[in-house]
Amino acid sequence: MTQRSTTRSWLVPALLGSAAALGASALYAVSKARGAEQRHPPIGSFLTVDGVRLHYVERGQGEPLVLIHGNGTMIQDFLVSGIVDELAKRYRVIIIDRPGYGYSERPRALWTPRAHATLFQKALQQLGVSQAVVLGHSWGTLVAVALALQAPQLVRGLVLASGYYYPTLRADVVLFSPPAIPVVGDAMRYTISPVISRLLLPGLIKAMFAPASVPERFDREFPKELMLRPSQLRASAEDAALMTPVTVELQEHYRDLKLPVVIVAGADDQIADVGRQSERLHSDLPDSEFIVVPGMGHMIHHLAPEQVVRAVELATMHARAAAA
Repeated sequence: MTQRSTTRSWLVPALLGSAAALGASALYAVSKARGAEQRHPPIGSFLTVDGVRLHYVERGQGEPLVLIHGNGTMIQDFLVSGIVDELAKRYRVIIIDRPGYGYSERPRALWTPRAHATLFQKALQQLGVSQAVVLGHSWGTLVAVALALQAPQLVRGLVLASGYYYPTLRADVVLFSPPAIPVVGDAMRYTISPVISRLLLPGLIKAMFAPASVPERFDREFPKELMLRPSQLRASAEDAALMTPVTVELQEHYRDLKLPVVIVAGADDQIADVGRQSERLHSDLPDSEFIVVPGMGHMIHHLAPEQVVRAVELATMHARAAAA
């Protein structure tokens, strides 16, 4: 038997076996995603902006308050925290699944914070909102800032919670970005990424809350399975890949923010360094207020909900004073 024949004798079965394994992984990912959606169907309403279907929830009545979630999460992150129940007593609370998360679509595009902001501005216009206080958490703070910069007539005040505002070297960006790569990333998120993410997710959630424990309500009620769908893995990967580059541009405009800004963070945040991020932003915005909560981590709206509600009330009070 020639060397070529010998090579062919094992190579063809190996390739066929690999293809079968990848096919099985893809079927598994699709099956798991469908199962997650059956167990956790949409909880809100839908609207379409520039051809993008967005899922949103409204609670309460009063002055509009818009909540923008971070990377990897969705509307339920705010609902499960309990702050919506409290804020809805005084505000018309609007939460929109960012493109690619929850049940909002994410067409192929460069989804920078400014692209998000443009979409949100039009969505709020459809909802009849002409002015609002805007709260962003984590990656959502970038969208909130971009919205305030692009639509100053819309945003009355900002609440920025556990944000990332200045470019730094981050290991998680390298670790979680590959599924964003066209073609290769598409193959990953339908094969190995859901499996790996399922294994990593408990540790990632623990780190988000550390040094505090993960609240029992979050563990029980948050639809973690929806985070592992291929569509949401792509959104998370793209946001992770863009995190550092977009702050390079946005940081040049922070001083253009001419509105009340309240910054809130956990002092022991292990995801976004408080000194290099929130404290620095507070220094760059001399008129801002800074609420730092000792012993708390990144998920500040779960760990210190009363402080986040207080931050919203401060921003609203200052916005009213500025308009008077």
